[in-house]
Amino acid sequence: MLYGDENLLYTKGQYVVSCTDIPVSSRVVKASEREPFVVLILELDSNIISNLILETKLPKNIDSDDRALAIADTDEQLLDSFYRLALLIEKSESERQIMAPIIIKEIYYRLLTGPLGNQLRLINTKGTRSNQISQVISLIKEKYSEKLNMNEIAKLVNMAPSSFYRNFKKVTQTSPLQYQKQLRLNEAQRLMLTGKHNAESASYIVGYESPTQFSREYKKMFGNPPKTNVKSLAAV
Repeated sequence: MLYGDENLLYTKGQYVVSCTDIPVSSRVVKASEREPFVVLILELDSNIISNLILETKLPKNIDSDDRALAIADTDEQLLDSFYRLALLIEKSESERQIMAPIIIKEIYYRLLTGPLGNQLRLINTKGTRSNQISQVISLIKEKYSEKLNMNEIAKLVNMAPSSFYRNFKKVTQTSPLQYQKQLRLNEAQRLMLTGKHNAESASYIVGYESPTQFSREYKKMFGNPPKTNVKSLAAV
């Protein structure tokens, strides 16, 4: 998994926590019919996690790594929780509706008290720098196609511009403008893959004023011009 400039390798018996939406690229380097690549993915609910932090009185202000993504070894308790959650697939709908929220809350507790709990607590505790950056990420995602003044956004979370840019990169491993650009390019790729848009129309939809600039930045990110890249993806 490529996270900013860092190349992260995770394998069997490990788990990845992504505390907020961040740009990453990943690939499976080893898999076969005999030993397939299988993962369980659980979307994190920040409201439940925030309430759980208050209920359990877990530490709020911790001197910790602010990065939004990290890897750790899975212990037996966390693995057992996920196993019981997966088993609910075979149960009745009424049992799933009752038991799933209970097990998911248990999983959140295991994560919060585990080796990556610091990241989760920082992101989901109001007032921390990581939580403020998480709010900014949500704003940029909502308005990614618009012209954004990052200095004005910094004021919204009561940060000086220099502090804002520094903390944003600590969490996401990229700058605010680069993050917005990646959102635009990924959405443009999705639009073109639907077959309803070409490079020019997609570029305008995601906020570019110049199709030429769009094509140049698209090639830099994906390795090929839009038409070539989309054609190769569609053929897979």
